Parts: sequence; C-alpha cells; structure tokens
Amino acid sequence: MGDDVAALLLTLAAENADLRQQLATAQDMLMETAIDAGNLHAMIEAVQVERDAWRDEAGRLSGRGKQYA
Repeated sequence: MGDDVAALLLTLAAENADLRQQLATAQDMLMETAIDAGNLHAMIEAVQVERDAWRDEAGRLSGRGKQYA
C-alpha cells in the first residue's frame, strides 16, 4: 500500500505542476489580451475625437456655404 500511495502522490504532484503551468500560460494570455484591448480602446477614442472634429469642420463649412448661396 505504501508504494501505491507514493505513486498516487507522485501522479498528483505531476498533474498539479502541469495545471499550474497551464494557469500561468492562461494568465499571460489574459494579460496580453487586456493590454491589447486597452490599446484598441485608446485608438477608438482617438478616432472618435478626430471624427467629431471633422464633423464640426464640415458643419462650419456647410453653414458658411449656405450663407453665401
């Protein structure tokens, strides 16, 4: 019975080590995804600011054109 317990403990330790490695890999991937998402969010906000500026400019120009028509 002693050998069986030792083999079981060894198997559990090996599986535990494998699961810890998988967890570490998943955490790394999650961190990279979060960073990418943050960068994309910042880019979207910048594009929206630029879009709003173009809309404002287009509105000013179209309003100016109506005054002279």
